[in-house]
Amino acid sequence: MPRRTKIVATIGPASSSPEVLERMILAGMDVARLNFSHGSEQDHRERVETIRSIAKKLGRTVGILGDLQGPKIRVGKFRDSKILLKAGDTFILDADCSLGDQERVGLDYKELPQDVSSGDALLLDDGKIELRVEKVVGNQVHTTVIQGGPLSNNKGINRRGGGLTAPALTEKDMEDIKLAARLKVDYLAVSFPRSGADVQWARDLMVKAGGHAHIQSKIERAEAIDALEDIIAASDSIMVARGDLAVEVGDAAVPALQKRMIRIARQMNKTVITATQMMESMISSPVPTRAEVSDVANAVLDGSDAVMLSAESAAGQYPVEAIAAMARVCTEAEKQGVQPFSDVESLDRIDRVEKAVARAVIHTTRHLDVKAIVALTQSGTTALLMSRADTNVPIYAMTPVEETQRRVTLFRGVYPVDFQHTTLGPAEIMALAEAKLLELGAVQAGDLILLTIGEPIGSPGGTNTMKIIRIGDLH
Repeated sequence: MPRRTKIVATIGPASSSPEVLERMILAGMDVARLNFSHGSEQDHRERVETIRSIAKKLGRTVGILGDLQGPKIRVGKFRDSKILLKAGDTFILDADCSLGDQERVGLDYKELPQDVSSGDALLLDDGKIELRVEKVVGNQVHTTVIQGGPLSNNKGINRRGGGLTAPALTEKDMEDIKLAARLKVDYLAVSFPRSGADVQWARDLMVKAGGHAHIQSKIERAEAIDALEDIIAASDSIMVARGDLAVEVGDAAVPALQKRMIRIARQMNKTVITATQMMESMISSPVPTRAEVSDVANAVLDGSDAVMLSAESAAGQYPVEAIAAMARVCTEAEKQGVQPFSDVESLDRIDRVEKAVARAVIHTTRHLDVKAIVALTQSGTTALLMSRADTNVPIYAMTPVEETQRRVTLFRGVYPVDFQHTTLGPAEIMALAEAKLLELGAVQAGDLILLTIGEPIGSPGGTNTMKIIRIGDLH
């Protein structure tokens, strides 16, 4: 049984060489994440070309996720690069300051003074430092340090409970969407969306730029929790981005929110990635902590389509080992199944033919000893619908469309197969699909498989047929 939960790995200085990328793919990387917060257009272009070239050489398919920086609200730079704040100190966040010192620092987000008021808690550097707002005077936010620590250049600012009004897309993001379209990324991650309208804005810009990427929303603002269903409905995929989210809503609230987000996403037939600090210790250690192993396993058991590595693979000392460790944990956790989704909640409302076929396939796998599901598909939609149930039966998305092959790399339990069948008749297509499964070692003579297809073949429209086939009966 192949691993069902997919692995997303961020590409960075530690993982840009062809040699390391090849080892990462062999270790189990399914989707490569490009962080548009760092690197030039040329850097990203070279990485995409290298990944796709190596994947082709290895006979693998690897998806590409382009991740927008978003309106990361940060302090400016310090004259001496770093200061030390102590509890009880007074400190000013000054939109007009150029170089900071022990008393004040500038802001890259000039509207911060308009967004806060007396009594607000501001959290800097992922919550390591806490400031209480005492008063706002013009473009200055006067604060008292509640929790101190070192503060260096360009550290992030969050307001406890959310409420900062920076738009979801910056000018840089809009340019990066055009870049993502040129690179033909498979997924575009939108940072800090607060509503479905923010997601649609990114989608419209992607379409205008000529791209076909699926839009993924990173849930990392307190406001996003209040608009969760609206955001998920407007998205193709979501990311449980636990870093900024934990700072805004409190770290203790995140585990339950993670489960809720995954459940809703699956109910709405969307894919979901769980991310942030999953194997953080492996930045400098060749093995994960037991707590990290449990974290990854629980994300799998919650029903995540994918788990993600950030700095571990982008800048860590052990990018290949981190992927291998994550793959081992996923494989072991999957043996337990994902019970909350065994009733196929997402397919309860059958309002499309593809849903009816997907529901029939899932029902049949509950009663027959099916070894594989084959989805002959153009868009991957039926494969996605079937993947919402944890059937333990691998789903092979056989498609001639290269974009679809790459897109399904994020779908839990779905595996892309290049299948150029457009000129064949029904009997030839089914025989070829059977031959592909035998070639992959997925089945043997006498095994039952389920095959979904749109008939008549070659006509526009989605999947409308399910066939039960015993391997060998077609010959």
